[in-house]
Amino acid sequence: MTAFQITRDGAVAHLRLTRPEASNALGMEFWRAFGPALKALDAAGDVRALVLSGEGRNFCAGMDISVFSGGAILNTDSAAARQAFHQSARELQDALTLLERVRFPVIAAIQGACVGAGLDMVSACDLRLVSQEAYFRIEEINIGMMADIGSLQRLPKTLPDAVVRELAYLGTTLTADRAERLGFVNAVLPDPEALLAAALDMARAIAAKAPLAVAGSKAAIVHARDHTVAEGLEWAAVMQGSLWSPADILAAIQARALKQPGEFAGLAPLASLVTPAD
Repeated sequence: MTAFQITRDGAVAHLRLTRPEASNALGMEFWRAFGPALKALDAAGDVRALVLSGEGRNFCAGMDISVFSGGAILNTDSAAARQAFHQSARELQDALTLLERVRFPVIAAIQGACVGAGLDMVSACDLRLVSQEAYFRIEEINIGMMADIGSLQRLPKTLPDAVVRELAYLGTTLTADRAERLGFVNAVLPDPEALLAAALDMARAIAAKAPLAVAGSKAAIVHARDHTVAEGLEWAAVMQGSLWSPADILAAIQARALKQPGEFAGLAPLASLVTPAD
């Protein structure tokens, strides 16, 4: 069984983690395929929203032990080995950062456990929906290590400082209800079936909007997170000039007046500037 499967329903893509027997732990097969899969969806230009879900009882149990098999990634006995370790960590970070960089919003549908690398992953998503029994945990501190592929960098932007420190230092569990109260998740659904239905409905609603406007809004929000207000305003003024589409604006106004879906041109496909070696 592969690490994940991708299906399409029009402009909505659905990436399902497909290792329920391992609680969707992220093994080497996942890490090798995830980044290229996201890049391919983005490059196509016809995806307007992505739902990320996990099969089975748990969304994701974190990093699979196979990633550490053989000890290579754990070898820090020399300067060269430490440099290689650093490079490996950056590759894992970059794979999850693509969730922020793709032009379409990513909605995480989370049930059961979402711990360790699973939390790293959903912290990079745009929206998070959970079922009632879902929970989050920075599991790394419970096994003697620092989280290093996203949680400690992104959670301080979405959760109160004291809560992040509690999770990071104590390895305590953040429940679904508390996560909603703190604004980390958008909604709590009664069960996994209702959760997935709500996530897909949200994705379809996003896909009905003008894709250029949605892509620009996502880029602006990510930029604003990491910059000052003044820098964000200047960036938005420049970006608006490149994204301004009278056709999309007219289509949106007409659709609203007629109470019917708007018709918008899709995003342009992305041409790779790097030619693979033969």
